[in-house]
Amino acid sequence: MNTVIRKLGCWLTPAVLACSTAALAQDKPAGYPVRPLRIIIGASPGAGGDFVARLTSKMLSDRWGQNVVVDSRPGGGGVIAAGLAAKAAPDGYTLYQNGFGLLLLGATKRVEFDVLKTFEPVVRTTSQPYILLVHPSLPARSVKELIALSAAKPLTYAGSAGIASTVHLGMERLAILSGMKLKYIAYKGSAPSILALMGGEINMAAGSAMASTAAMKTGKVRALATLGLKRVPVLPDLPTVAEQGFPGFSITNSYNLWVPAGTPSAIIAAVNRVVSEGMNSPEVEKRLAASGSEGVDPIPPKELKAAVAREYAEIEQSVKQLGLKF
Repeated sequence: MNTVIRKLGCWLTPAVLACSTAALAQDKPAGYPVRPLRIIIGASPGAGGDFVARLTSKMLSDRWGQNVVVDSRPGGGGVIAAGLAAKAAPDGYTLYQNGFGLLLLGATKRVEFDVLKTFEPVVRTTSQPYILLVHPSLPARSVKELIALSAAKPLTYAGSAGIASTVHLGMERLAILSGMKLKYIAYKGSAPSILALMGGEINMAAGSAMASTAAMKTGKVRALATLGLKRVPVLPDLPTVAEQGFPGFSITNSYNLWVPAGTPSAIIAAVNRVVSEGMNSPEVEKRLAASGSEGVDPIPPKELKAAVAREYAEIEQSVKQLGLKF
């Protein structure tokens, strides 16, 4: 039913209070939440994942009147945060934010549990490309020049949440496609990686569009390419890697919220509804666009679960094809 008509029906009926109560009942299960929630993330403060998690926490807090704490547990390539979330009670009070990184942890066997059986996907929040940054001392101005430079000495790089992260796997794939010589240096997250690049500890880093644009303003890093399939609105003149000779190549990340398996389906549906509405609101869409991210079309939990299963199978295949060992 059209939302406007449904609301008008409430206003015109004598039982206005009853209608309002029914609407609130549909918003969340009775008796939930009665205490603060937390969102565990593997990203460090200031990273793109931290930004998205704080947006999400505000949506839930504003709607339900409970505090929602962002619990940052960076390190271990995401293993620390995933392990903590996996041990949480399936009561809806612990949410876990991760995207392809969680699937990579499972596909590369870096966690002892089956990620698809341990967690239930709740909602997909945003899609975000990475930006390839280099230290200003590096003379390369294009991906091809970068490849040529690496012939003399492997280039050091970092990004994302460490070993077997989205950036690690993606850049190794680029190395195989291009012949570029690379050496991965693990840091605890995107923000520490960019700080290391700014300090000249490494040659390159791949960071979220938000973290990258902030770093670029300091003049201590230079953007070389967008790692998504299309240019980022906040950096319209920055070409993609695909445009620079590698059609179809991309490194992007979609953030999901997860809960421990066994969490009541009514809670999963309620979180999905609140976050989907919030991410597609005009105010949040503007904030995401300004950060180089974008919201995704609402996906019901069952459809998201099927999509995640397909993505996991694709990542497993990529790991095998690349012959990567972690």
